[in-house]
Amino acid sequence: MDIPLTQRLSFKQASLTVLVAFILGTVLSIIQVANDYINEDASIDREIQALLQISHSPAARIAYNIDAELAQELVTGLLRSPAVIRAEIIDNNGAVLASVNRARTESDFRMLSDFLFGERRDFEDPLYIVHAPNEVLGVLRLEVDTYAFGSDFLRRAMLTLLSGFVRSLLLSLILLVLFYSMLTKPLVGLIRSLSEGSPGREPDAKLPCPPGHEQDEIGVLVEVTNRHLANLATEMQQRRVADQRLNQYLSELEDIVSARTAELKAANSRLSRYNQELEAARSTALEMAKARAAFLANMSHEIRTPLNGLLGMLDLALDAPLGSEQRRQLQIARDSGTVLVELLNDILDLSKFEAGQLELERIPFDLGTLAEDTANLLSQNAAPGVELTCIIAPSLPALVTGDPTRVRQVISNLLSNALKFTRHGRVDLRVAPCEGGVLISVRDTGIGISSESLPKLFQPFSQATAGITRQFGGTGLGLALTRHLCEAMQGQLEVRSQEGVGSLFSAELPLVEQAPAEHKAPLMGRVAAFCSEGGGLGELLQTWLPAWNLDYERKDPEADPAGLEADLLISDHPERLESLRKASGAPILLVTGYASFLSAAQTNALAPLQQLARPLARTPLYQALQRVLLRQPEEQPTQTIEAPLPRRHHAKVLLVEDNAVNQLVAKGMLAKLGCEVLLAGHGGEALSRLEQHAVDLVLMDCNMPVMDGYEATRRIRQSGRWPDLPVIALTANALPDERERCHAAGMNDYLAKPFRREELETLLDTWLPATQAAP
Repeated sequence: MDIPLTQRLSFKQASLTVLVAFILGTVLSIIQVANDYINEDASIDREIQALLQISHSPAARIAYNIDAELAQELVTGLLRSPAVIRAEIIDNNGAVLASVNRARTESDFRMLSDFLFGERRDFEDPLYIVHAPNEVLGVLRLEVDTYAFGSDFLRRAMLTLLSGFVRSLLLSLILLVLFYSMLTKPLVGLIRSLSEGSPGREPDAKLPCPPGHEQDEIGVLVEVTNRHLANLATEMQQRRVADQRLNQYLSELEDIVSARTAELKAANSRLSRYNQELEAARSTALEMAKARAAFLANMSHEIRTPLNGLLGMLDLALDAPLGSEQRRQLQIARDSGTVLVELLNDILDLSKFEAGQLELERIPFDLGTLAEDTANLLSQNAAPGVELTCIIAPSLPALVTGDPTRVRQVISNLLSNALKFTRHGRVDLRVAPCEGGVLISVRDTGIGISSESLPKLFQPFSQATAGITRQFGGTGLGLALTRHLCEAMQGQLEVRSQEGVGSLFSAELPLVEQAPAEHKAPLMGRVAAFCSEGGGLGELLQTWLPAWNLDYERKDPEADPAGLEADLLISDHPERLESLRKASGAPILLVTGYASFLSAAQTNALAPLQQLARPLARTPLYQALQRVLLRQPEEQPTQTIEAPLPRRHHAKVLLVEDNAVNQLVAKGMLAKLGCEVLLAGHGGEALSRLEQHAVDLVLMDCNMPVMDGYEATRRIRQSGRWPDLPVIALTANALPDERERCHAAGMNDYLAKPFRREELETLLDTWLPATQAAP
C-alpha cells in the first residue's frame, strides 16, 4: 500500500509543526526587529544629544568670545561624526560664525531607511555660559543624516529575518525524517498486515508488533486491534441474540405507541383550550391599546383646544402696536404657553416611541444658532443668582444634517432640567464638534444627583426622590424622552453627577457636517472685560474674541480701570459703570439680564454705552463689536414696537370650527393675512355654505357635533362639484395616525392645534399661491 508523500501523516505533522514554528519565529523576529528599530530610533537622538552636550561648553565659549577660527575648528570636528552632514554656530545676532556641510551618503536602501527614520533630523542647542543661563549667546545647529544609523539597522534586521527562515527550513527537514521513521513507517506496516492478511476471519490470528514499538502508542494500537479481532466472533453471536430480543421489543413498542397516541390527543385538546385563552388575552390587550390611544387622542384634543385659543389670542395681541415692556410681558406669556405645548408633545412623543412610530427628518440646519435661540428662550427660567452661558465652539460646522426639531428638544430638556435644579452658580450649554458628530453638554452647579438615584434617572414619570418632586415640581418625562431621542438619532446620552456639587449631561449625536465653520471678517482693537474669573462671560469672550482677531484681556470686577488703554470695555456689573466711565472715555458694553437693563436716561448719562442681554449670543456680540470698533451708527430704539406686516392673501376662506374661541383666533389670523372668512359650526353647515358661496380654501376642524370634519370632507369629495378645492384639517389630535386618517378622508393638508400665524401663513402660501400679494 503506497501513500503519496503529501498525504502521509509524517508530512502533515512536519508541515504543521514547521508552519507554526515559522509563524512564531517570524513574529518573534519581527518583534525583535521592531524593538531594535525603537532602540535605534531613540539612540539617534541620544547620540546626537550626547554630542551636543560635549560640544556645548566650547561652543558657548566660542559664541561668548565670537572667535570664528575656533568655531570653524569645532564644527569641522563635529563633521567627523558619520551622521553629521551639516554643522554651524550662530551668534545671538543671527550671524553665522562657522558653517560646514557635506553631501549625504547615497545607497539603494536609502529610501527604506528614510521611510523608517526620516531623511534627516535637525538639532539645536542654545548656547549660554554657566553663570548666566538665561542669557542666550547663540545657537549650535546640527543636521544629521539618519542613513548612518539606518544602514546598520537594516543590516541587522536582514540577518535576523534570514536566520529565522533558515532555522525554520532546517527544522522542517529534521522533523520530516523523524516523523517518518518513528510514526509513518510502523503505521504503514501495520496497515499492510491488516489489508493483506485479513486476520479478522480467524479469531486466533494476531497482528505482529513493529520492533521497538512494544511499549508506545503503536504497540498499544496493535494490542487493542488483536483484542477487538478476538472479540469479533463473540460479538456476532451476541448480535444474533440481540436481534431476537429486538423483535420482542418491537411488539412491546407498538403497545407503548398506542398509549402515547391517546395521551397526545388529550394534550392537543388542552393546547386548543390554551390557544383560545391566548386569543382572548390578545383581544383584551388590543382593546386596551385602542382605549389608551383614544385616551391620548381625547387628552390631546381637550388640552390643545384651549391652548390654541390662548396662544392665538396672544399672537393677535402681539400683532398690535405695543410698548416694549407690554410686548415683553406678552411674549413671556406666549413662551410659557409654548412650554406647556412642549410638555404635551413630550407625552405624545413618548407614546410614539412605545408604538415605534417616531420618524426623524434629515435636513440641513444651523446647530449653533438653534442652541443659542433655545438658551435665550429658556433664560427666563433661570433663578436670579444663576448665570446662563451658551458657548459655541469656533470649529462647529455652520450647517449640519439632522432633525432640528428633535435636537432642539434634546437641548431644551437638558437645559430646562439644569435650570430647574440650580439656584446659585452657573449653567453652561456647550456645543462642539467631536469624532463622528457633535457633542452637546449641559453643566450646572445645582443640587446634583446621588449615586443611588442615577439608575432610575431616565425612567418615565420618575424623579430622584419624592422630596425633589415636592420642592421643584416636574413630571419626570424630560430626561426619559431625551434619552429616547438620542438613541433614535443613533447617539448616546451620558450623565456624571455629584450630590451637592452639580451635574454634567453629555449628548453625542452623529450629525453630519453640511457646511464648514463660518469665519467672520476679522476685527481690530483691544477689548478689556471686567468680569469674574470663574464666570461664564469671561470664558465666552476668551473663546470668541481671539477668533475675531481682537486683543482680549480680562480684569477682576473690582480692578481699577485708571490708565487702561482699550477700545472697548465690557462689564456684567451695572453698579460699576459709573466708575468705569469716570476712569475711561472708551465705549462700554453692558452684558446683563433684561431685568437689569438701564433706562434711556441712564444710558445717555453713560454714553457711549450699549447693552446686550444674557445669555450672550455670537451674532449680537459681533454686531455690537462692529458698531463700536468700526464706528458704525447704532439704530435708535423706538418706544412703540410694531410687529412686521404679514403677506396679504386676497382669498375667501371657509372656517369650519365649533369652538367659539378658536373661531375668533382663526378668524383674527386670517383677517390679518387679508382673507375674507365664512364661518360654519359643523360639517353639515359647511356643506350648506359651499352650496351658497364660492370659496378658495376650507379650514376643517375634525371633531365637531352633528357632522365631523372627516364625514364632511368625504361628502365634498364624493359630490364631484369641488374637485380642486383645498381642504385643510385643523385638529387638536397630534397622534401619529391622525395625518393618515385626514388624508384617507380626502383632506389635502394637516395643521395641528395650537398653531401660530406663521404656520397658517405658510399653509396659505402653499395652497393659495395665486392670491399672494406683496406686503
